[in-house]
Amino acid sequence: MKKDSPILTDTHGREHTYLRISLIERCNLRCNYCMPEEGIQLSPKSHLMTYEEIYTIAKVFADHGVRKIRLTGGEPLIRKDFTTILEKLATLDVSLTLTTNGVIIDRFIDDLKKYNLNGINLSLDSLQAEKFREITRRDNFTQVWDNLHLLVSEGFKVKVNAVLMKDVNDNEIIDFIELTKDLPVSVRFIEFMPFDGNKWNIDKTVSYAEIMDKVRDHFTEDQLERLQDAPNDTSKNYKIKNYKGSFGIISSVTNPFCDSCNRIRLTANGRIKNCLFSSSETDLLQALRAGEAIEPLIAKAMRSKFKVRGGMDTLEKLQQPELHGKNRSMITIGG
Repeated sequence: MKKDSPILTDTHGREHTYLRISLIERCNLRCNYCMPEEGIQLSPKSHLMTYEEIYTIAKVFADHGVRKIRLTGGEPLIRKDFTTILEKLATLDVSLTLTTNGVIIDRFIDDLKKYNLNGINLSLDSLQAEKFREITRRDNFTQVWDNLHLLVSEGFKVKVNAVLMKDVNDNEIIDFIELTKDLPVSVRFIEFMPFDGNKWNIDKTVSYAEIMDKVRDHFTEDQLERLQDAPNDTSKNYKIKNYKGSFGIISSVTNPFCDSCNRIRLTANGRIKNCLFSSSETDLLQALRAGEAIEPLIAKAMRSKFKVRGGMDTLEKLQQPELHGKNRSMITIGG
């Protein structure tokens, strides 16, 4: 199949140019919305993609129109061959970005610069050390806070991702926005989403409307600026007048952005998820190891993509455990 052939176009006319690759299922944090309290059954190492297999699969996607690759986990930086993976992927005609919890990213600053990885999504769900510990089940707030400022000082383009949960961290919305007063970062508030083992229910979700109510209670309309969203953007973006940074809201639950979706996910064990909410997967790694072409599998997976949220096109369907409970835990999908 030729470059830019339609194997990455679904039946709804959406072209998929953005691949998110999970490098590892393990993490050095234990965030309660991502990993079940009892832990997860990890894939055997032999079932995970090697760095050569990651590159081979990524190249197929790049050859067919993917222009952006995000490296995720688990925590991608705890993979021992992370720098080798980065070096290989940097040879492709794509932009490289990273999602990380920021605990050990200071060790990789030179490598990220060397291979032109500039865009960093930093997960940080509280600006309070004790609450951070409660959410993550680890005491690493100081490292993450220091590394956030390090990344900014080193010139990286940083987005701070905060998953909002009612009566947990929703009282920090204004504090997060105030972070953008002096730091040129984009804070993104993410609605709490249902995954296996995270005890989700819609009452814990802080909706787009509720977030904006808190914003408007604190700031005047003259202070609040609506920004132009980028094509295929998942967030609705704003800034406070004269603040260095901005903030956005990713409303996957209450106000999904499926019409403009251009994303594909590749799990650490080599399976495509054509939608974050979908429980169906397509195994590319087994076919690759058998010497088979993976393009037909990719095309079939894209053609089976639902129009909205893995087929859960209403909030009523989203609240049915038998529909969303078959999905993986978030840690094994990739952030």
